[in-house]
Amino acid sequence: MREPALGSGSVYTSTAPPLYPNLAAPAAPFPNPPLTEYTVSQMQIGADLRSIAHHGRPLPPLSCLAITLLLPVSCVAALLLQPASGQTMPAKPLLIYSIDVEGGQSTLLVAPSGASLLIDTGWPDANGRDADRIQQAMRDAGVTRIDHLLITHFHVDHVGGVPELVKRVPIGEFLDHGPNREDSDITRRDYAAYLKAIEGKPRRIVHPGDTIDIPGLQTIVLTADGEHIAAIPGVKPTSNPGCATEPKWELDTTENPRSAGILVTFGQFRFLDLGDLTKAKEIPLVCPDNLIGTVDLYLVDHHGFNLSNSRAFVDAIHPRVAIMNNGAHKAGSPEAWQTVHQSPGIEDLWMLHTAEDSDAAHNSSAALIANPKGATTDGAYLKVVASPDGSFSVTNSRTGETKKYSAK
Repeated sequence: MREPALGSGSVYTSTAPPLYPNLAAPAAPFPNPPLTEYTVSQMQIGADLRSIAHHGRPLPPLSCLAITLLLPVSCVAALLLQPASGQTMPAKPLLIYSIDVEGGQSTLLVAPSGASLLIDTGWPDANGRDADRIQQAMRDAGVTRIDHLLITHFHVDHVGGVPELVKRVPIGEFLDHGPNREDSDITRRDYAAYLKAIEGKPRRIVHPGDTIDIPGLQTIVLTADGEHIAAIPGVKPTSNPGCATEPKWELDTTENPRSAGILVTFGQFRFLDLGDLTKAKEIPLVCPDNLIGTVDLYLVDHHGFNLSNSRAFVDAIHPRVAIMNNGAHKAGSPEAWQTVHQSPGIEDLWMLHTAEDSDAAHNSSAALIANPKGATTDGAYLKVVASPDGSFSVTNSRTGETKKYSAK
């Protein structure tokens, strides 16, 4: 959320507990610590059959005629409902909503099974604005509860909406990286408000390598509390030539580099969300070897701040499409925008807002912006519909226009 102060200080070195053998050592120390209803005729047949069993008498001729006529009809109807030989019903898609919470983060995923994951909740207050917008996306997706809520880190634009949301929506479990690590009054306050809001509710602290059980999806935690995964099952690390020219980035003392980040795989489709991870913690994921591989959809780190989105990282993950969840006057830095925009293989960079403090050369076209400068209202979202063959689409809820991306 806030731009972190860079510099030195007391050194905190995090170590992975032995029960997580797939954790890599930190790259550098941290400063500061079927049918259900029946027709009348069908019910009558059932009643007549029960009468036979109870009284031991044969059916009257009309009842026999009814059975003779109705049963073949029902069999024909059942056959007509079956797909033609050799055909299969189309697979249900994965839905992803990048919700406008005015420069914070809230991202809703709904699996084909109907199971849901919400990543972050936006800001507090504002008359429940962000909770309203989350519920709007939930209605569009056809869900009434959140099965898993992942809080990437404890900045107010990510965790601040929890107290209001828990009053409105049933939530199955809360996931986060563990205690707040930032030495600031405002973050301590936001962390305390989070703990109070979820008191007595299921909470799980996640570590790199952990998974989130969402039927139909493979969801693995890549980063949490300053640590990162050593290897991703099924992904062969590859050498990254971009590492040679990447500067050494200084660590900061905020919650940002502690972000819990995930990789979601749905068949051939891959989605990456690393919260507000900053450059010093992006690099170990791709240097000297790229541990992640390439992705189809990238939620731009840190709303598009230039403290994140290092070139060696963005080029390595090679996103086809990116979404920047910036605000009108928050993030959307020209440097970060340019890095993502010119990364190899990128087809489109979508934005939640025009970055009004940047220039026209470093903003996407209006068709790719959910809430452009001059719009009379905010709150439009971007909706991704993904198929297991790797094809997907992005819809701008403001315009209703959809752009499709074919399977590779």
